[in-house]
Amino acid sequence: MSAVTGGTLSRRDMLRGSAASGAGLLWPGVAHSEGGAAGLGDIAAKAGILFGSTMDKANEADPAYAKLFDRHTKLIVTENATKFSFLQPHQGVYDFSVVDGVLDYAKAHGKKAHAAALIWNDDAPNWLKGRPGREIERIFDAHIERVVSRYAGRFISWEAVNEPFFPVQGKPGGYRDGPWFAAMGPSYIPRALRRVASIDKSARLVVNEAFCESNHEWGRANRPLFKGLADRLLDDGVPLHAVGFQSHLISSWSYDDHAFQAYVAEFGARGLDVYLSELDVNDEVLPEDNAVRDKMVARRYQDYLTAVLAVPAVKRVVTWGLADRYSWWRYMTWEKSTNAARLARPLPFDDDMKRKPAYDAMARAFEARRA
Repeated sequence: MSAVTGGTLSRRDMLRGSAASGAGLLWPGVAHSEGGAAGLGDIAAKAGILFGSTMDKANEADPAYAKLFDRHTKLIVTENATKFSFLQPHQGVYDFSVVDGVLDYAKAHGKKAHAAALIWNDDAPNWLKGRPGREIERIFDAHIERVVSRYAGRFISWEAVNEPFFPVQGKPGGYRDGPWFAAMGPSYIPRALRRVASIDKSARLVVNEAFCESNHEWGRANRPLFKGLADRLLDDGVPLHAVGFQSHLISSWSYDDHAFQAYVAEFGARGLDVYLSELDVNDEVLPEDNAVRDKMVARRYQDYLTAVLAVPAVKRVVTWGLADRYSWWRYMTWEKSTNAARLARPLPFDDDMKRKPAYDAMARAFEARRA
């Protein structure tokens, strides 16, 4: 998602903040205990779903949060660490430390790992802007070569391209604007996929998109564009194994889960796997009372997942964080006011790492898929 309704921050700015909040910073006075909840990853696995969540560090500073990952995930996703601006904040100067930490954690705890947003037009460091097109192409190729060569065989999949479309920007074909599109047009997408595939021959390749799950005007505009892109890539023999739908479910937007279910099935009919890649529920307009709000959030999880998981092509569910205190929506609340009394509660576990109704809703949806 590039922006939040009513906000002015770019998503890149928001994610920088969430990286800081998710990197092991603690809030005082919080007792950590999740109770005896069965592992979501185990429940999902019985239904043929690989369940995971995002991490930017091994969370050594918060053992209780790491414990949630130990018990509930089968897949670790790099929240920010494999994005261009985080890997190469200055030209030619790479920082692999966070990626290495995530992969070390995954290996030590028997988890699979997925790399998010390798190429994303909305994620461009200042040093990249204004460069000639040929130089942008060279940087593009060199970056993919350097990063994928370093980690070939360690990620089971690469999100080679993130968010290719954003029609409200008015660019030809509805594509999202940014340095890669400006230099190469839509060809940057197959170029990225082919280049990653030539280096890491074992990994699955993914293109990820925002908004499609909603009936908001952005979702309605993105759906045919994204499906058309997938069809063209497949028809042209470009390596593509799966598509991702972010699934940031925004409480102020309208949804038709069964219409989206039918849309998702179209990708499965082309032989593609489908990943729900950044799942959470924005509760900004829901009632103040936490108990009431948590039940409404849980209902949104259950309705959405029950509908979409009925499509056999759906193979992964990834939440964008596990506990509320590490959610990017929480960071957004603090951006508006550091003294905010109402804090976002979008995830299956609360600030104390205890399970919420959303956990039970997800478990029921996984079990319904199994049945």
